[in-house]
Amino acid sequence: MTHADPLLDVRDIRVHFPAKPDPVKAVDGVSFTVSPGETVGLVGESGSGKTTIGKALIKLVAPTSGQILYRGRDVMPLREREFRPLRKEMQMIFQDPFSSLNPRWTIGGIIAEPLEIHFPHLNKSERMERVASLLRKVALPADAMRRYPHEFSGGQRQRIGIARALAVEPGFIVCDEPVSALDVSVQAQIVNLLQDLQDELGLAYLFISHDLAVVQHISHRVLVMYRGHLVESATAEEIYQNPQHEYTKKLLAAAA
Repeated sequence: MTHADPLLDVRDIRVHFPAKPDPVKAVDGVSFTVSPGETVGLVGESGSGKTTIGKALIKLVAPTSGQILYRGRDVMPLREREFRPLRKEMQMIFQDPFSSLNPRWTIGGIIAEPLEIHFPHLNKSERMERVASLLRKVALPADAMRRYPHEFSGGQRQRIGIARALAVEPGFIVCDEPVSALDVSVQAQIVNLLQDLQDELGLAYLFISHDLAVVQHISHRVLVMYRGHLVESATAEEIYQNPQHEYTKKLLAAAA
């Protein structure tokens, strides 16, 4: 899958955190692109910097240097007020669906909140109609909006997190270990849902995981992170059939 103009173009991104005696170089000079409708898998062990990259892309972590171009516009220099219109374009699905959902709010309130912020022209009835439609889109009943997060299973809560991310009609979603906290049978359901939504809505994903089997299943291309550096980048098929870097070979051997 190739496009002349990438949706996301990450150039030499660095994220360093102050520490003594030396700063922690969580991400150190990483470049890659994501095309419209493409899934790019980002793999590496814990501490490799992959989640930091995901958070940096949507400005949950401040990059130290580099460029992050979304639809050709560098988002790095933008202040929060300037970035807010783009925030609905770039969403994130988190690893732990329970901690990312406010336990005091109903599901309807959780999904409607971004609609109130980014689509203020909608009245309450229209917002609730949109919430019901989003719940159906992730295979949950519309009446789930009246319930609370603790009333759902882990897989159902992740579906709610996906619905919330979809509410603002993004073009790009960072999926940060979205299935690692789920049972294996539920993992497959969520991965299939993400693929179906991608086909229907033309979404692009950065799919972050330490699980190479999941990444192989969902990704068009795969990036391998090791200690803040990108050590290999290839199509999913190439990575799994002919890995070049020793660290990639080690990850594959561990997953076998």
